[in-house]
Amino acid sequence: MNEQLKSAAEIALLRCMGARPEERVLIVTDTHLHELGYIFFEMAQKIGTEALLMEMLPRFSSGEEPPAAVAAAMKEADVVLMVTEKSLSHTGARRNANAAGARVASLPGLTGDMMARALNADYEQIRLLSTEISKLLTKGRTARLTSPAGTDIVFGLGTREGHGDTGIYQEKGMFGNLPAGEAYIAPIEGSAAGILVVDGSMAGVGKLREPIVIKVAKGYAIDISGGEEARQLNLLLEPHGRDARNIAELGIGTNHQARLTGAVLEDEKVLGTVHVALGDNHTIGGVVEVSSHLDGIVLQPTLEIDGDVLLKDGQMIK
Repeated sequence: MNEQLKSAAEIALLRCMGARPEERVLIVTDTHLHELGYIFFEMAQKIGTEALLMEMLPRFSSGEEPPAAVAAAMKEADVVLMVTEKSLSHTGARRNANAAGARVASLPGLTGDMMARALNADYEQIRLLSTEISKLLTKGRTARLTSPAGTDIVFGLGTREGHGDTGIYQEKGMFGNLPAGEAYIAPIEGSAAGILVVDGSMAGVGKLREPIVIKVAKGYAIDISGGEEARQLNLLLEPHGRDARNIAELGIGTNHQARLTGAVLEDEKVLGTVHVALGDNHTIGGVVEVSSHLDGIVLQPTLEIDGDVLLKDGQMIK
């Protein structure tokens, strides 16, 4: 496992981020994931970069800002890897670092198994598929998602742009997740309607024992029902108000190495799954800004874009 972890760190820094000797590489980690963070730090040293490791206390929720000292250091780096329990993707600190030219990757909830498996993937294959699907999302105007568990929901895409999370972030200001592998879009606010049944996993909750049934109207989750895990989701959303229930993202997994484990970072990348997020979408082309972004994974989905089938029962058609 140790050699696989080192290989994964090397792929992340060289293949994905394009880190070069003498560049300033910052590893942001927390007390829960510092052991994995240190592997990236050691590899950054090995390849000759000006490596820096900053460890903080874990954030309470995804989207919560890091300490000011961390945010300031992120703006001064050439490459930033955020190896943290909660996601820093939807933060001002990340956006400001990108605006300053930093290449940033977020690895929230990373585990050793995930790192060894899903980071050791064919990123050229992932890039090609993610880019192709993102173009279909950009071209599309409406999407319909169904599943055997009972999902039947329609999204308006309008003229929004689809994005490919390819795992290749080698140009100034680029950002994405690692492990990578998805194509996604922010549906038009107020457009989504129907029933969303999350039966794979849910960010903040984990791998599901019982499906979470979400009734959606006018772009918002107006009712969330099911068992204990549905109750947990409601509790997570409650402090953030109505906008935390915004239908924020429609995404398709494209990583052939990813497996459903309960860690949403990997789960949303599983090839043949679709995820729908609640909450913030202003960083991906939408207009809703709230300190919460929670992805739910739909298994065996059928996804149609303008009536053309992209996925059928979890199998890629296009």
